[in-house]
Amino acid sequence: MKAIIVKELKLMIKEKGNIFFLLIMPMLFMLMFGSLFNKGNDLSVEIHYVDQDHTALSQTFLKQLKKTDGIRLKNESSADLSSLINKIKKGQLASMLVINKGFEEAIKEGRQAQVKLYRDPAASSEVSAIEAVLKNIANGYREAKLAKSLTALGENKEQAVKTLTPPIQIQNINTTGEHIDYISQVVPGMTVMFIFYIMISMTKRFFKEKESGLLSRIQSTTMKPLPYLVGMWVPFVIAVIVQSIILLGFGHFVYHLKLGHLSALSMLIIGLSLCGTGVGLALSVLVRGENQGMAITQLIALAGAMVGGLWMPSYLLPFFIQNIGYFTPQYWALRGLQDIIVHGADVGDIWRSLAVLAAFGFAGLFVAVLRFPRFLKSATH
Repeated sequence: MKAIIVKELKLMIKEKGNIFFLLIMPMLFMLMFGSLFNKGNDLSVEIHYVDQDHTALSQTFLKQLKKTDGIRLKNESSADLSSLINKIKKGQLASMLVINKGFEEAIKEGRQAQVKLYRDPAASSEVSAIEAVLKNIANGYREAKLAKSLTALGENKEQAVKTLTPPIQIQNINTTGEHIDYISQVVPGMTVMFIFYIMISMTKRFFKEKESGLLSRIQSTTMKPLPYLVGMWVPFVIAVIVQSIILLGFGHFVYHLKLGHLSALSMLIIGLSLCGTGVGLALSVLVRGENQGMAITQLIALAGAMVGGLWMPSYLLPFFIQNIGYFTPQYWALRGLQDIIVHGADVGDIWRSLAVLAAFGFAGLFVAVLRFPRFLKSATH
């Protein structure tokens, strides 16, 4: 068994394709998604506006908008209003805020001042955020107007404030880890996804062993299926451990990803390595050829990535897909990694993920042991 492990490790190092598929490609994916994240890191909303009033109160209104977190203002000329509205109609601009002439006069006279928000229905999420900010500011003006009226009716300032205080207060409490961001989704997600591509390398090695005649000669020896399979398995487990360390290290040094407790991370990497290679072991002796192995690997890797939440958080997926994801090793691998990275989980906190990954890995070994005699028999034909 030791000789098989050494042989496979040497062959794996010589195979340049392994470096590309297991390391370079996932790094490229991380860079691509990471660049998208960096572009989307500025979560501020830009408001294009036209001030037709040009008064002190209209400028005060705009200053209130500007003070709001996540809002950027861009001044536009009144002469360009028609062309800007046409841009919204064509989907080239999400929204346009217009402060009508007579804004200040209406407020001073106690009338309703007009502010128009032109919007593209296709950009509902962005425009809804703008609309919410405008409503908050409008409510502020309304409360100021009410306070003035209450004061005029004889209430002092403290009584007016008490009257206008909402009976219910909503407190937003953030219970997630301080390091959560999209990189905490991209790096672990891509790492888990590409770990399962080791199955292509495993399938190739088994069929090369078969074609070279080495498997035929094994039948004339006293070697049992289990030692041979474990000897073929261990080098790939080592390869995936190295792959995981490099990819997570890449995320740490390039994107400053916090890795959490290294003891828990190490255990999860070992569990994930056993899982991916265990499934690959079973696949290698079940398929009829390399092409079939590649096709099934793509199905397992891509379908598992989709339903397991590797591309986007599981809670954003449809409910029935979330339920399917619970039965995939990818879901539990990502959940364990994010528990460690985002929530600071230790070994005792990720036991479910470790148990599921180990179960998949050893189930793969069990299937491979049962199937190996038939695979070995086919090598003699």
